[in-house]
Amino acid sequence: MKPSARPVRVLALVLAISAAFAGSAASAGSAANAVPRAENTYLTQTEAAARSARVANVDYVLDFALTGKETFSGTSAISFDLLDTAAPLTVDLNKATISALVVNGRQVAPRYNGFFITLAPQDLVKGRNTVSVSYQRAHSTNGEGLHRMVDPVDGKVYTYSHFEPAAAHQMFALFDQPDLKASYQVNVTAPADWVVVSTKRESAVVAEGADTAVAADPALKRWTFPATKKLSPYNFSLHAGPYKIWEDNSGPYPMRLFARQSVASQVTPADWFRYTKAGLAFFDNYFGLPYQFEKYDQLLVPDFLYGAMENAGAVTFGERGFLYKAEMTAAQRQSLAAVIMHEMAHQWFGDLVTMTWWNGLWLNESFASFMGTLATAESTEFKNAWQEFYSGAKQAAYTTDQSLATHPIEVPVPSTANAFDNIDAITYSKGASVLMQLRHLLGEDVFRKGVHNYLVKYAYKNATLIDFIGSLGDAAGRDLGPWTKQWLYNAGVNTIAAKYSCAGGKINSFTLQQSAPSAALPTLREQRVQVATFKLDGARLVLRNNVAVTYSGAATKVPAMIGSACPDLVYPNYQDWGFAKVQLDKRSFATAQTSLSKVDDPLLRSMLWVSLWDGVRDGQLPLNEFIKTALANAGAEKDYTLLGKVLGMISQSKYYLDAMHGDAAYTRVTTRAIEEMAWAGVQANSNDNNFLRSWFNHYLGSASSGDALGRLAAILDGKLIVENLVVSQDLRWSIIGRLNRFAYPGSFELIAAELARDKSDTGQSAALAATVIRPDPATKAEWLSKVEDLNTTLPFSKVRVAMGNLYPVEQAALSEASASERLARLPAMDKAAGPVFMRSFTNTLPMNCTPASIKRLETAAARYKDLSASTRRSLLGMHQEDKRCLMIRQTMTVPKA
Repeated sequence: MKPSARPVRVLALVLAISAAFAGSAASAGSAANAVPRAENTYLTQTEAAARSARVANVDYVLDFALTGKETFSGTSAISFDLLDTAAPLTVDLNKATISALVVNGRQVAPRYNGFFITLAPQDLVKGRNTVSVSYQRAHSTNGEGLHRMVDPVDGKVYTYSHFEPAAAHQMFALFDQPDLKASYQVNVTAPADWVVVSTKRESAVVAEGADTAVAADPALKRWTFPATKKLSPYNFSLHAGPYKIWEDNSGPYPMRLFARQSVASQVTPADWFRYTKAGLAFFDNYFGLPYQFEKYDQLLVPDFLYGAMENAGAVTFGERGFLYKAEMTAAQRQSLAAVIMHEMAHQWFGDLVTMTWWNGLWLNESFASFMGTLATAESTEFKNAWQEFYSGAKQAAYTTDQSLATHPIEVPVPSTANAFDNIDAITYSKGASVLMQLRHLLGEDVFRKGVHNYLVKYAYKNATLIDFIGSLGDAAGRDLGPWTKQWLYNAGVNTIAAKYSCAGGKINSFTLQQSAPSAALPTLREQRVQVATFKLDGARLVLRNNVAVTYSGAATKVPAMIGSACPDLVYPNYQDWGFAKVQLDKRSFATAQTSLSKVDDPLLRSMLWVSLWDGVRDGQLPLNEFIKTALANAGAEKDYTLLGKVLGMISQSKYYLDAMHGDAAYTRVTTRAIEEMAWAGVQANSNDNNFLRSWFNHYLGSASSGDALGRLAAILDGKLIVENLVVSQDLRWSIIGRLNRFAYPGSFELIAAELARDKSDTGQSAALAATVIRPDPATKAEWLSKVEDLNTTLPFSKVRVAMGNLYPVEQAALSEASASERLARLPAMDKAAGPVFMRSFTNTLPMNCTPASIKRLETAAARYKDLSASTRRSLLGMHQEDKRCLMIRQTMTVPKA
């Protein structure tokens, strides 16, 4: 049967919106010949579109010579079809020393500016061209390009690549843009004790020179990898070093796991292989399209910028999040499973079918977040994965979407410099939530069919939002244009509330109301939710009615509620189908505040906790009242996922208390109550490792009184034993860091003593953190200077550690000493440093929860309007959060200083 034609209206609408937001690639291609490329490392969308309009059928043959030293050499042989020779053509290559450039068999003098090579029209031909670039380059130390790290434990050298969004040209010469997919045939010479990993498995490994007339070198080996299928540059990868290898061939796809030798004992390969095998089976079945990359390698790598990266067939993970020196808790195993599933979903959605330009990044990440959660819930033991998503990732999306830092899900991306401007909870978690509610709106089978059709149609190609929405619209037989405009091109989260009345103990009117966040964000949206009512029945809050409602506009009547029992609580997004902020009516809010322990369903309990916390952040519930409720209920929580979120809310409450400089007596008494509640939780849960670790970590993060810090010191030196608590090396460092944060007597000497017994990279980072966090003016000045020195020889991983520990909340006076100067230097730092640096650096900007601090940030935001988009957004968001902190302080019902 011939499939139905895509609805014309959705195409017209989405095409119009895309043109307005992102510009026309077609017009860029025709006009670009007259526009010279900017002399910098970044590529604009216009320049990329112009290049892809001329270049096609790209193939790379890449040769690398790796020695373990600080530099490497390589040759990029590029073959491609060229539409015309009317203008120069650029090839991307960053900060290399070129030794030879051969174009179509003729050596030419490189025209190279350190960012890209310009090929002259007279050296090119219409049709098939070959370009060979031989070069030498320094390894990266900032987590991009071909990163190099020397393990301080054993001196072994490890390298790995990371190319997203556009850093492949920090390793080899290429057309570094996602819509110029290519095949990659790779040859690598490396030390004999190294293993080399890439997209494909190697076809040969021989001693260097063994296949030539030159005598073989036993110290080196030559690795050959066959050509890959067509991939975008950022999906290709190469990793090399003396990694420890585990293998599992029990499934249809060979699986391997890699880690540094010195940390191998902290890896649990059985868990990795179990979740990987389950995920591959799930996705093969769900997508109806088998895994395409033949083998599944996963590598734990040091100094990584992100959590993980979906390189085709060779996924990298930031090892700091996946090494365990004590038995893993259920929460840690769930986190491992979720990240594995997220990156695995990308193998289809992102690697197999890839966005055309970086404005499509959200769809890659949103889809992987959605599908990763679905796979975790349906193929592992963690059936509560959606509850975890709601309590964590989705709450971050709600917070961001209510801030000045919010933005539409689909946004224009002018250049690769802006590609990661929107790497935030909107891109990942709001997008995933929107896809989840679209699945509810269309139905599970229709959604799945649309995804299958999309993957089959665009396999090994690039696609756009129009293509994805079109596939879903075809499957559903409906026009998704209005939905697309509402959800993807308009920022802000709507609020939904139930308005009802009762007579004779029964509901006699019921309307679901929807409101926009502000006049500046007026969009009202369509979505499908469940509206549920509950009655108190002794010690339980019992579900009485649950109605699925598709609502739109300002008000939607719910006739199915008429005649049901007048409720004690109404929740208008039951089971979390929709993406909307829930505003409880007064009676429901009161029930939530007093009856948390009567709610059996942990997801509903999570939602009621969030409603109370929203009340604090919106100025409707005094912080002290929330703390009172939390202290009364947290100890009884028996769901480990929810317990972690509740303890997180208490920690945030403690943060506000420390930031507010409020009533000293109340703060002191409340801090002590939080500490003692946490210690009671530790003592009460010694027989359950999941709860014991949650409670102890909360105690560790809350301890600030002399008594609490003394307990930690006693645990560290073995004078106090907590039953069944394993005081691992990581935990020892955490305690040392906490003691130094408050300059506990003798704590500084502990740093050097601990570093003598733990010379690992993580030990060095922990020692640095403990040093920088000390409340000492000279230390702050020294490390602020190092952080702001863009020519430092410190690895960026260590600079990030310093940034994250400079100014903890209770050290406001130390932060104030340089606050104005730090803000004054922000424009210069933003201009000189790249986006990777600035994403971490903005966390050091001063917030102090005072009118003066708020005014200072406001003045900076008004003055510094030429900051990069991401830095300016961070500045505006900090200003807003500082204002929120002061508002929360002013709504408290305890004496104020």
